[in-house]
Formats: sequence, C-alpha cells, structure tokens
Amino acid sequence: MIYLKTDEEIELLRENNILVSKTLAEVGRHIRPGISTLELDRIAEEFIRAHGAVPAFLGYQGFPASLCISVNEQVVHGIPSSKCVLREGDIVSVDCGTFMKGFVGDSAYTFAVGEVAEDVRQLMEVTKEALYKGTAQAKAGNRVGDVSAAVQEHAESFGYGVVRELEGHGLGRKMHEDPGVPNYGARGRGPLLKEGMVICIEPMINMGTKAVVFERDGWTVRTRDRKPAAHYEFAVAIRKSGPDVLTDFNIIEQAINN
Repeated sequence: MIYLKTDEEIELLRENNILVSKTLAEVGRHIRPGISTLELDRIAEEFIRAHGAVPAFLGYQGFPASLCISVNEQVVHGIPSSKCVLREGDIVSVDCGTFMKGFVGDSAYTFAVGEVAEDVRQLMEVTKEALYKGTAQAKAGNRVGDVSAAVQEHAESFGYGVVRELEGHGLGRKMHEDPGVPNYGARGRGPLLKEGMVICIEPMINMGTKAVVFERDGWTVRTRDRKPAAHYEFAVAIRKSGPDVLTDFNIIEQAINN
C-alpha cells in the first residue's frame, strides 16, 4: 500500500533526511587513506545519537551496523569492518539512515579516497547525473517508470550496467514502503506518482556488467566482474509543482571540498 504524507509529515521526513546529509558530511570529513570502515561507522553512530536520532540501519533485519559502507566493486550493503582499511584511489559508497520523531531518513553518497582514476571519476559523475535526471521526473502525474527510464537511459548511454536486483523505494514511518522504484524501466509505466508520496531514488550503477553477486555474509552485493560501482540516493517528496528533494548534497559537498 502506498501512503500519502501530509505537509507536516513531509517536514518530519525532511528533518530526518537533512540529518542524514549532515551525518554523511561528517563521515566524508574523515574519509582518507588508512581509516577503517568500522571507524567511519562509529563516527556516524555517535553523530546520529548526539543529534537526537537513532541509526535506522542498526539491527534492521539483523544488519549489524549503522552504515552500509561499500568499497570499489561492492555495490551496496557492505558491512563495516576493522579489516577494511581505505586506500588511495578507492571509492566508497556510504548509505545512511536515521529514525527520529516517528519517521525515517535514508540517503547514500559515493566518496573518492584521495585521487581516483579518471574512468572511476566519470562513473561517479554519471551516476550522480542519473540521479538528478531521475529526480526531475518525480512529479505528480508522472509514473515510476518515467523516473526509472531517465536513470537507465543516462547510465546506459555511457555503456554502464544498471543493477536490476535492487531498487529504490517509498519512505515514511518505515524504511521501505511502496512503491518500489527500479533504476530501469519504460516511460509511462508503473505506479502513478501522486502529491504526498515520498520515494527514494537511488541509482546503483556498475562500470561494467549489470550482473551482481550476493556474498556469503548475507548482505554485501558486489559486481560480478569486480569492476567499480557507484551509488547515490535522494529522498524526494512528490509535488504537483515538481520534485521536492528532502536530501541536501550541498551539505556533503561543502564538507568534503573545504
């Protein structure tokens, strides 16, 4: 069932998603060669709790950490570890969730660790562009397929693989609500987007094949060909006037560029 949110509920979702953006900014400040993903997870949990929220991922369906941290060929749901130490040239996708005042925030951002190869930098840029193109279609009267097709068309125009097994989702009092928001599809198809819906749009784009492997830890998803993947995510409220993005990447990018 799709739940339509009131303006007051959307503002509570915005508050959560701004906190997620601030948490990702705090994590981004610490991303450097030599730091472990477990240390990044500790930083995020402390930051979230200090701001009156709890980590929405911690314990969700048994997930053991506050962040999903996925490095290089890991697409999503990487488990933070003291053994996973970032190196110069890595890329690291950080997915973060908060729960506060009865609602959830959820967003992801892919960070460069120092200087990365030019083809990897392009993958990151194109994945973010695909997010923006999908988001532009997230307005009342369109359909989920309009969002999905915009993401797919942009990513595939660069020869990249669009992951099929994972998708975006509705967001509200629960982490995952209807409708599902795939990163591939046909324009004019899928559920109708209505005023008051809130969805997460999250392109998961691979440099090579779209095929993925689910690792034995039960969580981590990686590319089958072990080429890098990038992942960005917005929470978006559907309005008649157009998309109302509840996430703020400017907070993250100001932090990492200063």
